[in-house]
Amino acid sequence: MSNDAGPVGALDGVRVLDLTDERAIYGAKLLADLGAAVLRPEPPGGDPLRRRGPFAGGAAGGESLWYAHFGSSRGGLTLDSESDKDVATLRALACAADVVLDNGRLEACGLDAESLVGERAGLVVVRSSSFGREGPWRDYLAPDLVASALGGICATTGDVDTPPLKLFGELAFLLSGTYVAIGALAALRHARETGEGQIVDAAVHEAIPSALEQVLMYAWYWELVGPAEAPVLPRQGSLHWTTLYEVLQAQGGGVMVTPTPDMEAQLAWLVGEGFAEELLDPKWEDPELRMEYARRMMEAMRAWVPTREVQGLFTEAQERHAPYGRVLPPELLLENPQLAARGWWQSYRVGGEAVQGPGGPYRLEGTPWRVRAEAPSVEAGADPVAEGPKDLAGVLSAIGWTD
Repeated sequence: MSNDAGPVGALDGVRVLDLTDERAIYGAKLLADLGAAVLRPEPPGGDPLRRRGPFAGGAAGGESLWYAHFGSSRGGLTLDSESDKDVATLRALACAADVVLDNGRLEACGLDAESLVGERAGLVVVRSSSFGREGPWRDYLAPDLVASALGGICATTGDVDTPPLKLFGELAFLLSGTYVAIGALAALRHARETGEGQIVDAAVHEAIPSALEQVLMYAWYWELVGPAEAPVLPRQGSLHWTTLYEVLQAQGGGVMVTPTPDMEAQLAWLVGEGFAEELLDPKWEDPELRMEYARRMMEAMRAWVPTREVQGLFTEAQERHAPYGRVLPPELLLENPQLAARGWWQSYRVGGEAVQGPGGPYRLEGTPWRVRAEAPSVEAGADPVAEGPKDLAGVLSAIGWTD
């Protein structure tokens, strides 16, 4: 397992057994890139997630760019769940780990997480599933689209006259993976302080509504807050639930605009360009008319924004301290000077060549995040001890888990 001579990570010395699928693999990557010694056993023939696109060269059967990112910074090992010897090795690895991230593989191999936690003092097992261990949906499975739909987030997308929309990519699983990492670190902290291990149950279905912010508040308390007229706000495209933020089309691209936080300054800007003069009338100072004032302001902005070139509008807004945000298409995001100045883009190895990929979601100056190794090569067997016996001492030595 590669852990080269780069800076020591914040989780240096922490051993993580990665048995995740797509619901939690991002959590394993977060821990791995922080310096944890993460081992990901694969079945004979390789991890099924290696077959997820997009692929290098653009054709199925090439090396997975998806896996090059999500499977990086960890070591590999081939274990056959049909082999009693390999299952015994898996059990021994779980007992040697500090954290086990499991998506049901332990149970599939006849291993009991509760018994492992009882046997290994301080062991943390994070079990990620679609709906958790209890409840009427506990045996249901849900890909990202189904999870997003049942979690309530899809119902907030689209416009009043369109169907709900699928969020791009697998954002539901990125969210659940993030919570898996958070749960693992919180339980590990407790274990280090008390010596007590525990099982963390991380359900995708619970991760999604935890991020629904105003949706639940309006459902419960809509009579107390405006501008709701019912427990569920109508879907309204890019218009924010406050009705004061909206993505509009300028010349050359989209831009998120808002008259907040200084509506008087925004009004002066609009009037200076020949819009919204009627809002200068002193009658709009009446607090009872503030919601109508805001509505009229947004109407004026919808007429004004299409007259402006997108980059010039965005730049001027920043100079005026107005929180506009240009909608960057992928080709401009790749050239974003802010990301470049921060050195955010990282290099990943795919098929022996370096490709550009996403960087870390945060920056630690003393114990930095970084890609510590490429995803194990399936051509090499994904197995550091493929030619030797899978005795525990040999496996631990090969993956760098020996004391």
